[in-house]
Amino acid sequence: MTLLDGKKLSSQIRENLKDEVLKLKNKGIEPCLAVILVGEDSASATYVSSKAKACEQCGIKSLVYRLDTNTTQNELLALINTLNHDDSVDGILVQLPLPKHINKDIILESINFNKDVDGFHPFNVGNLSLNLKGGFLPCTPLGVMKILDFYDIKLKGADVVVIGTSNIVGRPMATMLLNADASVSICHIYTKDLKAYTKNADIVIVAAGCPKLIKEDMIKEGAVIIDVGINRVDGKIIGDVDFENVSKKASFITPVPGGVGPMTIAMLLENTIKSAKNRIQL
Repeated sequence: MTLLDGKKLSSQIRENLKDEVLKLKNKGIEPCLAVILVGEDSASATYVSSKAKACEQCGIKSLVYRLDTNTTQNELLALINTLNHDDSVDGILVQLPLPKHINKDIILESINFNKDVDGFHPFNVGNLSLNLKGGFLPCTPLGVMKILDFYDIKLKGADVVVIGTSNIVGRPMATMLLNADASVSICHIYTKDLKAYTKNADIVIVAAGCPKLIKEDMIKEGAVIIDVGINRVDGKIIGDVDFENVSKKASFITPVPGGVGPMTIAMLLENTIKSAKNRIQL
């Protein structure tokens, strides 16, 4: 079994991005990411702090807007509009989830798609669906693709099962795999016999938010396992895979933490720098 070390890979990517940032600054461009947090969700606050710290380490300017839970939808839209028209801001990220009184879809669609470094705007989703170049890809599935590429795990013709259908991970993940010529099955909460799909898969990618969902008897010998799940159980962070037992059977597997998570932030930084380059059409 080989551990797919996303933490180590993300560190290498960040070091390379430092050079990209320096080149941009020498051309008079300071990459800038604006992150908006609405409310007091502790997990969201932790994610925002991690993103700000990662920006600082790479030399990217970070603007963090912490808004009260009672912030209205119109107030949030007004802030996004201001950032959309600020030429010094390359990326805009609204941390999810949002308070219930704010329509997530309206907010995400209000972000200028040229600054949508999360890759959630319908324009960028459409580019991905049609396999067109340009635009931004969602950070978590993009991070998974980078891991698979780095460890030379072949996708062309591979049988892949994606568990989870969120717009953030599952759906774009499946599309990226299809674009890479993999044969993809998508499973979810209503799938009648999950094991029937996973048992014969070359690669299993799980993002279901269900602790230890994938057991040893659900995968074939030598399967590649990508665990996107992050669950807090008894004070510990664990994934959607029973790592201790599944790792004995898998050929490659991501740990939790230290697998996909660090890559998500690395891809956010990469997308922000890509946007900054677009400013001067490099």
